[in-house]
Amino acid sequence: MSTTLSADLWIRRFRPSPDAAGRLVCFPHAGGSASFYVPVAAALSPGVDVLAIQYPGRQDRRNEPGPASVAELADGVAAALAGWDDRPLTFFGHSMGALVAFETARRMERNGAGPVRLFASGRRAPSRTRDEHVHTLDDDGVVAELRALAGTDAKVLQDEELLRMVLPAIRSDYRAVETYRCEPGARLRCPVTVLTGDADPRTSLEEARAWSGHTEGDCDVRVFSGGHFFLSERPGEVLAVLTEHFAAGRTAGPA
Repeated sequence: MSTTLSADLWIRRFRPSPDAAGRLVCFPHAGGSASFYVPVAAALSPGVDVLAIQYPGRQDRRNEPGPASVAELADGVAAALAGWDDRPLTFFGHSMGALVAFETARRMERNGAGPVRLFASGRRAPSRTRDEHVHTLDDDGVVAELRALAGTDAKVLQDEELLRMVLPAIRSDYRAVETYRCEPGARLRCPVTVLTGDADPRTSLEEARAWSGHTEGDCDVRVFSGGHFFLSERPGEVLAVLTEHFAAGRTAGPA
């Protein structure tokens, strides 16, 4: 697969900003798609060039099999980003997306590239696991999980035909994230900013702080009011953190 074809499959650029000094690469949550980050692209352009990752098995990639693992996703994204590192990259991943971003960054750093910072949102540290088996539930059980986390468009949950169409990809995502196990001692060179909701049932504050063990740089934790999808409840506050990062000119890579 050529680099151009790979990028066309994986990357969506809703508000191209060719003159921006830096790029923000956004990784969706389990069951999510690149379009989740359309508001982010609209809010940050033209100062930031936002690239949103499109996983296989959904929307215009719905005829492809869903992901088999976080590693498979990271391999695909790292290959797709190879032609986009002419400007400093910042990674932002929510929930499963935080793990995919972490593993993508590891791959890129091994090749001498990688992001200048990782924003890990709504996800406990890679080394912190829980006994979760949503991917083994029946369809009603998976839908109940989606409703509980309140991150899926209500129109999808109310449309039986559409719901059945997207459930295979959602189940694949959950399988990928629930079977993920971090390589012992895995650390990034770049710093990490952790964003977490104070009422997130999937990530405790202690689990969020444990990201400090996965970077050789600094690690700061920002706590927001809200649950697992606090970023949808408080988009202005999350955007302010990203705006602060880019406004400060933090485009130099790790030492």
